[in-house]
Amino acid sequence: MTTENLKIDRGISDIVGAFTDPILVMPGGWGDTLPDWLKQTITLERLTENVRSLGGEPMTGTDAEACAYLMTVSLTQSMGSDWSQIYLYIAGKVYEKHRTKDSGVAMPEDISVDQLTRNQQDDLARLKAWIYDRRVKIRQERDRTDRRERKETEHAQQEALQLALFKF
Repeated sequence: MTTENLKIDRGISDIVGAFTDPILVMPGGWGDTLPDWLKQTITLERLTENVRSLGGEPMTGTDAEACAYLMTVSLTQSMGSDWSQIYLYIAGKVYEKHRTKDSGVAMPEDISVDQLTRNQQDDLARLKAWIYDRRVKIRQERDRTDRRERKETEHAQQEALQLALFKF
């Protein structure tokens, strides 16, 4: 397979993954508390990220995915000051971008974080890269399992057919 074919296969996989990849959450049972609007936003941002990658930018996790992950972290354990600032920053950014303007609800000023320190930006970038890498690994493992099961099913069908041909 050529490099170009591998790029095309990876691109198709990423597009399919935008719809089918799981939303990563902190283990602990809070994953089902994600609001529907955030789940929809994750899909939209994943698609946007795919478009950006066509322009040559590397794929990464999205702001909405980081928000969802940090939301479940905050419900599972206490976070340090830096991660709390990152969570408030990313939650405000995602909410303001995707909320309906007629909702009348905005991010409260007293908890709004408008900018991050360089170290916090680096931590957020690493989190988003980890989220994307984890999604890809889960997708690849799921694809391998599907191919293995399909091959085993085909093999079992062939064996059954061959046995049926030789029964008298």
